[in-house]
Amino acid sequence: MILSMTGYANTAADTDNGSLTLELRAVNHRYLDIQLRMPDELRSFEGALREAIAAQLQRGKVECRINYAARAAQGNAVLNQEMLAQLSCWDNAVRAILPDARPLSVSDVLRWNGVLETPSVSAEALRDTLLTLLNTALQEFSASRAREGEKLKDFLLLRVDKIEALRNGVMPHVPAAIAAYEQKLVNRLKEALQIADDDRVRQEISLFASKIDVDEELSRLASHLTEMRRILSAGGAVGKRLDFLMQELNREANTLGSKSVDAEVSRSAMEMKILIEQMREQIQNLE
Repeated sequence: MILSMTGYANTAADTDNGSLTLELRAVNHRYLDIQLRMPDELRSFEGALREAIAAQLQRGKVECRINYAARAAQGNAVLNQEMLAQLSCWDNAVRAILPDARPLSVSDVLRWNGVLETPSVSAEALRDTLLTLLNTALQEFSASRAREGEKLKDFLLLRVDKIEALRNGVMPHVPAAIAAYEQKLVNRLKEALQIADDDRVRQEISLFASKIDVDEELSRLASHLTEMRRILSAGGAVGKRLDFLMQELNREANTLGSKSVDAEVSRSAMEMKILIEQMREQIQNLE
C-alpha cells in the first residue's frame, strides 16, 4: 500500500467523566515531526500518545489536537466551603459600596468556577480512553492517507507510461538523425578544410558521433522506469526512493537534450523533463 503524508481525521468520545475530542492532520515533511496540542491535565500522557502515533507513521508533520471537557458528577460533587466564604465576602463588600447591586443567586454561585468539586478522575481510566480514541482516529487517518496514496500512484504510473512512450518514439528516430547530421558535417569539413582524406574525415566524424550517441541514456531511462514500476507495485514507504529516481531520470533527460542533434529528440527530452517535474512534486507527498 502506498501512503500519502497528507491526511485528516477527527473523533470524539463521551465518558462518565467528560468529553474528549481528538483531531489529526498532517502535511508532507522530510522526517516525522509530531506536534501535540492538549490541556495541561492531559500532558502526562504525551509520551504514550507520541509512541502510538510513531508506531503508525514514518514521515510527515503531524499535528494532534486534543480537547477535554470534564463533567461534574452530580451525585459526588461537593461544595468548596472556602470558595463559598470568599464569594460571600465579595458579595457583601460589593453591596456595601453599591447598595442597589443584585445579590448572588444560588445558580450564580454554583456556576462559579471552583465552587463545585468532583473527585479526581482516574488517570489510568482517562489514559485508556484517550489512547482508544487516538487509535480510532489513526485508523481513519491511515484510511484517508491510503486513498490519497492510491490516487498519487495512478498519477505517477500514467506519467511513467508517457515518458516510456516518448523514449520509444525517440529510439528509432535517433540513428537516422545522427546519420543525417554526420553527412552534413562531412560536407562542411571537406569544404572548410579542403581535404580529400576520407579516413581523416571519418575519424573526426566518429569522434563526434560518440559524443552525441544517446543509446546509453535511453537504456538508463528504461531501467529507471522499470524500477519505478517495481517500487510502486511493492508499496510501503517509497517516497525517498522515488525522489532519488527523479534525480536520475532528470539527469538522463538533461543529457538526452544536450546531446540532441535533432529538433524532435530535443522536444521529447523537454516533454520528459516536464513529466519528471510533475512526478517529483507529487512524490514529496508520499511517505
